[in-house]
Amino acid sequence: MSKVIFVTGAGRGLGTDIARQALDAGHRVAATARNPQKVLDALGGERDNLLALPLDITSADAARAAVKAATDRFGRIDVLVNNAAMFQAGYFEEITDAQMRAQIETNLFGPMNVTRAVLPVMRSQRAGHVVTISSLAGVIGQEFCVAYAASKFGVEGWMESLRYDLEPFGIKTTIVEPGFFRTELLVDASTSWADDSIDDYAERTAETKKMWQSMNGQQAGDPAKLADALLKVIDLDTPPLRFVAGDDAVPAIEAKGEEIAEQAIASRPLGTGLSHADTA
Repeated sequence: MSKVIFVTGAGRGLGTDIARQALDAGHRVAATARNPQKVLDALGGERDNLLALPLDITSADAARAAVKAATDRFGRIDVLVNNAAMFQAGYFEEITDAQMRAQIETNLFGPMNVTRAVLPVMRSQRAGHVVTISSLAGVIGQEFCVAYAASKFGVEGWMESLRYDLEPFGIKTTIVEPGFFRTELLVDASTSWADDSIDDYAERTAETKKMWQSMNGQQAGDPAKLADALLKVIDLDTPPLRFVAGDDAVPAIEAKGEEIAEQAIASRPLGTGLSHADTA
């Protein structure tokens, strides 16, 4: 069945692929970007089932305006895809407070702004699906990724808990955990490097930054294939809470689950038997 799909960050990268494939599948798409002309350029111009909208996800007012425009045009919103994000790279001490806050503002509070704007529509429908793109870095901490991982770990906790809020209204939730895909996350427009420079980190920073920059355009994952898989997930009657995507991500997250289980078991001797005597 045709759905109305609201996609953020649709001006390039994965967001463009999701919007394009959704349109090709016969869905109606509200595709947002800071500059909606980039959406039209990427998707081949205007068409009846496409609405390109301006949206800075860090603005709650802009989110409400975009959602209203989408519902005015299409009458409903069946699926929200929180895709827009940026990557703040660097070692923790070299990332300024302002940069860290900007990372959280974009990657965590941004999707929250858009979701908060969409939920009244979905509640009134008693149906909907909130999909938020997390990351392998939302499950596994990585070097040079403290800010990005903090934002994506936050997305994981928010979305995992949000499902309990929304299930009574028939609204489904899915967290997407991609590995490394060629999604343009590492292009200059999406990546910010640490502002501060500390001698103890200087050599590692230079080497690691060069490594990350060299990865741009070389990632193994194909975002068009990821978009196709996401549309299949959206079509499921019972979509998963988590969708792990990528030949690198699936085994890595499997291993992380095993590691957490092993740590819980190892904690049992000291971590249990800590209750008050009157609750034992």
